[in-house]
Amino acid sequence: MGIKRDFYWGWYVVLGAFLISGINCGARYCFGIFVIPMSLEYGWSRSVISLGASLMTLSYGIGGIFSGYLLDRMAPRWIIIIGAVVSAAGLILTAFVQSPWQYYLIFGLLFGLGSAWFGVVVCSVSVGKWFLKKRGMAIGISSIGIGVGTMIMSPILAYIVRQNWQQGFIFLGLIVLVGVIFLAQLFMRKTSPESCGLYPDGNLPAAGCTFPPSLRPSPSTYPEPAQGLPLQTIFKDSRFWILAVCYSLAVMAQMSVFVHQVAYAIDRDIDQIAAASSLGFIGVASILGRFFFGWFSDRIKDAKIASSIGFFLMVLGMIVLMKANNAALLFVYSFLFGFGYGSIAPMMPFLLVDRFGIQVLGTTYGALTFFVAGIGGGAGPLLCGFIYDRCGSYNFAWQINVAALFLITVLILTLKPRDLHRNV
Repeated sequence: MGIKRDFYWGWYVVLGAFLISGINCGARYCFGIFVIPMSLEYGWSRSVISLGASLMTLSYGIGGIFSGYLLDRMAPRWIIIIGAVVSAAGLILTAFVQSPWQYYLIFGLLFGLGSAWFGVVVCSVSVGKWFLKKRGMAIGISSIGIGVGTMIMSPILAYIVRQNWQQGFIFLGLIVLVGVIFLAQLFMRKTSPESCGLYPDGNLPAAGCTFPPSLRPSPSTYPEPAQGLPLQTIFKDSRFWILAVCYSLAVMAQMSVFVHQVAYAIDRDIDQIAAASSLGFIGVASILGRFFFGWFSDRIKDAKIASSIGFFLMVLGMIVLMKANNAALLFVYSFLFGFGYGSIAPMMPFLLVDRFGIQVLGTTYGALTFFVAGIGGGAGPLLCGFIYDRCGSYNFAWQINVAALFLITVLILTLKPRDLHRNV
């Protein structure tokens, strides 16, 4: 397709991951726009609607385990294509649901499982395998697509849903089906630099398409372990569970506001378009955050410091959201929370590789995503909807988010470094 052969393919993988992540997260994170229209049409409570979003996130986490496992063993293109077909079917069929069980089955399970196969695990791991010295920057750039997708899709969906919410789901399904399949075929055909006779970052190219054993880099140049750790060993490591707790609570807070902040803003008499646009503005702020935290993590001794800063900015954003009674404050919240939340996507795989090595990144990232997105992200919207239905407001839910985010701001700093002598 006119792509120059002397340009390092890893950067095309970054571009593909950027665009695919944008479509994936734009479709998932804009769900909050549908909450009030669906509630008004069907008479469902916000707990009922939130349960669908929670099931979707749980299914996404479960799907991440299998996609991460497969990604260590096959090319990402086919994993992404299968996921695009399944999730597109889920989105389009959601427009025609008539009962909660249909909604839970189609949106919660079908769309959730499908979206995992072209989600953050597949995209970030695919990028991580092509880089070493520039890994933080590369993952950070690719994850910017998450913010761009949310930023672009939020106002478009707000306009479509204002006319007819069913058309919004059909629109998302067609974007996923056509866009993701095309991008996977174009950019995600190759698995790793070694498969084409290259080292990570495009250094030391070799002739042909096989990796020459005589020219393998020394450990001092590319300090990756020769053999991956068994998953059972990783599960016994306290560092994995610190990462699981911290990022599960962070994503719990993230998903609770993503699903409910538009309804919260409308309840506080903020215009519907402004409320929906605040989701897009979180996307704008997260673009800056992803770039900054990806760049910053390559330049500090331990990336856990960058992660702690990101969590603290999310704390500040939640505090502002609790006071937001006009569009201006809502956008201040969106900037602080979005910039801090922008640290999550680049920092999770970066800290995993830094502690456990690149060989098991797909498997460990998939397992971590189950806890983070599946349990943490699944609990957030449901807990928030339950609190609203019982208390008539979101205040207590936001207070829980503040407490959880402050806790992990401190907890992530206890993460021990990797012991290179023991290969763990």
